[in-house]
Amino acid sequence: MPIGFAILGTGMISRFHARAIEDVRGAKLVACYNRTAKSAKKFAKSENCTAYSDLKTLLADPQVDAVTIATPSGAHMEPAVAAARAGKHVIVEKPLEISLKRCDKIIRECEKAGVKLATIFPSRFHDSSIKMKKAIDEGRFGRLTLGDAYVKWFRTQEYYDSGAWRGTWNLDGGGALMNQAIHTVDLLTWLMGPVDEIQAQMATLAHKRIEVEDVATATLKFANGALGVIEATTAAYPGYLKRIELHGSEGTAVLEEEDLKAWDFAKKSRGDAAIHKAMQTQKSKGGGAADPSAIGHHGHAMQIKDFVHAIRTDGTPAVDGPEGRRAVEIILAIYKSALSGRTVKLPLKSDPKLG
Repeated sequence: MPIGFAILGTGMISRFHARAIEDVRGAKLVACYNRTAKSAKKFAKSENCTAYSDLKTLLADPQVDAVTIATPSGAHMEPAVAAARAGKHVIVEKPLEISLKRCDKIIRECEKAGVKLATIFPSRFHDSSIKMKKAIDEGRFGRLTLGDAYVKWFRTQEYYDSGAWRGTWNLDGGGALMNQAIHTVDLLTWLMGPVDEIQAQMATLAHKRIEVEDVATATLKFANGALGVIEATTAAYPGYLKRIELHGSEGTAVLEEEDLKAWDFAKKSRGDAAIHKAMQTQKSKGGGAADPSAIGHHGHAMQIKDFVHAIRTDGTPAVDGPEGRRAVEIILAIYKSALSGRTVKLPLKSDPKLG
């Protein structure tokens, strides 16, 4: 029998979850939820599943084995906790939540209920990201010296005006960092390892009627001694592909969206020639740089496949709750540094005051 999924929240990102579930063997979309019955029914009709506007009733459906949380960022905890208590496995669209306290509540309740928990970070599942991680694990970079992440995207004022929750501390949890750049923050720290301290600045420069940042910069010191930079914005017209650069004493690799743009090592390896050949033809497009809907769902599908495997084998999802929490902590540390004007050391002892 396939694992029956329900999608909680029927906004734009829910369509990507639906396509991803459809593509995974052993997974089936059986239900959806929106507190507005009309919205739930509209989504259910297009995705051929059962509509619910009462969460308690959905969670009592025996066909539902797992839920994907696709509500606004600051409204992830309540449905995730309710699902866990109902014995349903939980996969949460990024961020896991917008505060460490709320992240920890989700993690704790899922552990208590004995259900699987995963956070959506599909960039980790791309072939190019895996190649970079493997090269680090094999020591090909020598001593890691620099790890940089750049997310220079563009969002119109209309984008922020399209939903009352957008651009708010309470429900969006932040701006260019928490909403857009969090995927790249996660990928950078998955590759480079833990962060020890952060210095940052942020500003709202190009958008009106939002509480959060549309430009942020941070310098990082990693636990391995390497330094790094994170730059994130939604105010860089017309928007450019996200980029990660890794440098070491014996190697450099540069990733642009899903494409490797540099792959240079002092000690050559057997697979390098094939990677260099592929680099000549790769051309990533869109990637959400200017249009949030211009992303593919293949990364989501690979992650849901991993999640289904974890359920069936009683294993741990590749990006579990604590892994999802890490990117949130780093972004909150950036906010704390920017607001205080001070260097912030990790781990954080508590959530910073925002807004």
